[in-house]
Amino acid sequence: MLVSQILKSKADDQVVTALPSVTIGAAAQMLSERRIGTLLVSRDGVAADGIVSERDIVRQIGLAGAACLAEPVSKIMTTKLVTCTREMRADVVLEKMTEGRFRHMPVVEEGALVGLISLGDVVKARLTELAMEKDALEGMIRGH
Repeated sequence: MLVSQILKSKADDQVVTALPSVTIGAAAQMLSERRIGTLLVSRDGVAADGIVSERDIVRQIGLAGAACLAEPVSKIMTTKLVTCTREMRADVVLEKMTEGRFRHMPVVEEGALVGLISLGDVVKARLTELAMEKDALEGMIRGH
């Protein structure tokens, strides 16, 4: 299965971005209100400059205390992004996520954000694919 198929199957394909100057507290509020785990950080809403997750925020609170909530997300965002394209296979994306120990991957083409997929999205797609393969093999065995 390709990333493009995963993006099509998502109920909400909107990519939520925040400016690098947004405070960590405001980012936490955005994550909570939208019930998502990650924000892409972008100066222009087109290119990804970084990514910040719930884990990043919790780690910073643990290190610096609640005062960090007034600091910009640019202070804690990951800037070395691992991205994928719509034409990448789900198993390759899953391997990259597992190796890198992260749960969200921006989908980027020609420098522009086109989507965001989560580990859950990839696992769900892979399970669907395996179920279809199983059904096809059972059909072959039964002679259907």
